[in-house]
Amino acid sequence: MDVATIRFSIFLGVFVLMLALEAMIPRHPTVDSKLRRLGINLAITGIDILVVRLFLGTAAIGAAQFAEVQGWGMLNWTELPPAIEIFFAVVFLDFMIYVQHVVVHMIPFFWQFHIVHHTDLDLDVSSGLRFHPIEILGSLLFKIVLIFSLGASPVAVLIFEAILNGMAQFSHSNIKLRDDWEEALRKVIVTPDMHRIHHSVERAETNSNYGFNLSLWDRWLGTYIARAKKLQPDIVIGVPEYRKPEEVGLLKLLLMPFKRKGPSYFSGDIR
Repeated sequence: MDVATIRFSIFLGVFVLMLALEAMIPRHPTVDSKLRRLGINLAITGIDILVVRLFLGTAAIGAAQFAEVQGWGMLNWTELPPAIEIFFAVVFLDFMIYVQHVVVHMIPFFWQFHIVHHTDLDLDVSSGLRFHPIEILGSLLFKIVLIFSLGASPVAVLIFEAILNGMAQFSHSNIKLRDDWEEALRKVIVTPDMHRIHHSVERAETNSNYGFNLSLWDRWLGTYIARAKKLQPDIVIGVPEYRKPEEVGLLKLLLMPFKRKGPSYFSGDIR
């Protein structure tokens, strides 16, 4: 089984499971048509895949294979056991994606593209796939630089990419976990309730809970919020600038970074 088949199998399995759980144990009421949003978010995903294939080919896995052949990166200069190398690489990449997420919120140019992800009026498994193609390209270039510098093995990168994909779908899903499960899980990983706070229209909440897999980065670096101002079912999801479904259609999302309206999200005019 090749890498592409493995990744797609993991994606499809998690996606179908989360969809089923969202139907059975929803956490947050919806304000927009789920079918409409699924169509838009999956269409963006399809465009992202085409853009990545066109410009970067196999991207992260290919970078790891190339670095391994060339002997590039810190881990290719060490004699650590393979299991420890993989563990270190996965944890390090996890931390750096946290850092990347903080940066795209802090720097207005990057936020212009990341806002596409945050304009979803509801949050569900498909929201974890909703990223502007240019942001996806930028993120992949960042990961390639990290992989070259670190010397992460192809196996480590494959594991990391599988975790990244699966956890993005899980953390964005609209599912209600038992309270004791929720509290136990979020001590280690990012849960849907934890990440839903990040998608609140409240700016202080949006600029928190940046982690995608391990929750410890937010806890250690002071970006963790345990509870939103409102109860979970009452959290208003999205950004203040775009509150109507007709404002966040597929074409408008693709053009959004180039046609922003209203005050900057970073100005004092938005609360």
